[in-house]
Amino acid sequence: MTTTPALRLAYGTNGLTDLRLTDALALLADLGYDGVSLTLDHMHLDPLAPDLQARTAHVARRLDALGLSVAIETGARYVLDPYRKHHPTLLDPDPDARARRTGLLRTAVRVAADLGATAVHCFSGVRPDGTPEDVARHRLVDAIGPVLDAAAEAGVPLAVEPEPGHLIGDLAGFHGLRTALGDPPAALLGLTLDIGHCQYLEPDPPAACVRAAAPWLRHVQIEDMRRGVHEHLPFGTGEIDFPPVLQALQDIGYRGLVGVELPRHSHAGPQLAASSLRFLRAAAAPRDTTPQPTALLAGPAGAPSC
Repeated sequence: MTTTPALRLAYGTNGLTDLRLTDALALLADLGYDGVSLTLDHMHLDPLAPDLQARTAHVARRLDALGLSVAIETGARYVLDPYRKHHPTLLDPDPDARARRTGLLRTAVRVAADLGATAVHCFSGVRPDGTPEDVARHRLVDAIGPVLDAAAEAGVPLAVEPEPGHLIGDLAGFHGLRTALGDPPAALLGLTLDIGHCQYLEPDPPAACVRAAAPWLRHVQIEDMRRGVHEHLPFGTGEIDFPPVLQALQDIGYRGLVGVELPRHSHAGPQLAASSLRFLRAAAAPRDTTPQPTALLAGPAGAPSC
């Protein structure tokens, strides 16, 4: 009899920004995580600081020593522009600004290759005011092309995340981008699926989104969330029913990382990393579905009652 491999659980460093990277990695290994979702940022493997290759080699050795897998995330808020969150984007009206974002993503691909990462995550960005949608889509296709070339050369999949409010904001948007790029193989252009975002805006339940996304799924972000409210919440404080989601990931044979995404909770990062792992392990545990005999309840006079 074959058994389904266990999910590989990770925690995002964007939820551990008060810790040094070395301390964050040691924490996750000590807790029992399988990997880390590493956001390249000024406090954690700064992609713009000198000696990136040497610093990356050091991180690779630490990951290997701790037995942690890694996915590279590129959602640092102010890594390129200290004044504007997530700017510049791949949609910026200024071609030089777009090129800076493309350059950052190409750097992320090189780091991912050196670390043996499972995927490189990215997103489109918000459509600039006054920019027609077709123009924004044309910019995105042009700007992401060199990143795909770098990913193909490195052998690392690029995993695009539909981000609410962005040009690519849902699963339908991802498929539109895939078509516009000529339908590259999923091993090159894949999907980052955020389970909370599915709860927030997708028409289907999160577990159904997982099954529909299976052919393209290369990275997963997970947290709790409420319908219509884009707020990443600790597990158990939102509306998501997690056992069916985790079962769906197992059923489709997903082998990438499932990374907890709590970027606004670094103040409680170590505690939430521990409680999140306990929650997800419990939610993923097999359930006994064997029907149990119904016991009759005695009424006041000892007679059976309904």
